[in-house]
Amino acid sequence: MLNHADRIIAAARDPAASGRSAIYASWARSLTRYGLDPQDRSPPRTLTGRELREARERVEPLLFAAGGTLDRLFQAVGDTGCCVLFTDRNGVPVDRRGAGADDETFFRWGLWTGTVWSEESEGTNGIGTCIAEERALTIHRDQHFHVRNTGLSCSVAPIYDHQGRLAAALDVSSCRADLTEDFVGLIAAAVVDAARRIEARHFKSAFPRARIMLAPDTDWGASALLAIDEDDLIIGATRAARLACGITDAAIARSLPADTILCPSDEGIENLDTAERGVLARALARAEGNVSQAAQALGVSRATLHRKLRRLNIKPHR
Repeated sequence: MLNHADRIIAAARDPAASGRSAIYASWARSLTRYGLDPQDRSPPRTLTGRELREARERVEPLLFAAGGTLDRLFQAVGDTGCCVLFTDRNGVPVDRRGAGADDETFFRWGLWTGTVWSEESEGTNGIGTCIAEERALTIHRDQHFHVRNTGLSCSVAPIYDHQGRLAAALDVSSCRADLTEDFVGLIAAAVVDAARRIEARHFKSAFPRARIMLAPDTDWGASALLAIDEDDLIIGATRAARLACGITDAAIARSLPADTILCPSDEGIENLDTAERGVLARALARAEGNVSQAAQALGVSRATLHRKLRRLNIKPHR
């Protein structure tokens, strides 16, 4: 029977195997692109204190948005012998949650702030391979590249910033031998949900004066968010919204009307009467039907507003 290192070498040298499996493809990258040795038992590289502070500062806005979600995720999984890691886009944990009784064990395994878990440094592993492939995944025990990491089980999801760029990763790791694959699957689902919550909170904080709306008719759920300004132009979109609706940075920079995304079946150019009707109707609604208050908010006289309401056949309700 092949040992772990022999299995990796055999799979990495088989092009058909790499095409069938993301794990095998990562093993091949680790062996051939990065030149790593699966039997290397040297400890992972660790950042200096200064390097860690700088790495943390670069993701500070996302980390601020993540705080409460990290706490809740740890409350859900901490009693099962898991720790929670928040990493930067280079695979370095910059924050963590763990039970004090497990700290010595997790520190020994390298599940600690400042440890470099990039695929280039550690080969196939949850954090590094998630970042390399930009997708949520689980690396369970002997799916790891290095023999010394085969006691770990890691479920990880990428985190994208307000511009849809990969910025961080969220990981739940365990070194318990009795952790079943079924339970790992439940953890993986919780990690993905938590990552999307962090993205959403960060996105809303990045556009504090905008209306935040869900992109329509997508399979991305609550993670497909749009930021819309007072002129009904889209000024921001999450990665999920960008993928679902084909939104690009260039389109946003050119000024992207929200109705082209929210009402894609509408034809023709919006006319001035329709636009004015919407402005007047919203002003009246905010004033609870009080024409004088609505006129004051719009900066016009009460008589002018009455003329406009008659012309557009809008009847104020109180």
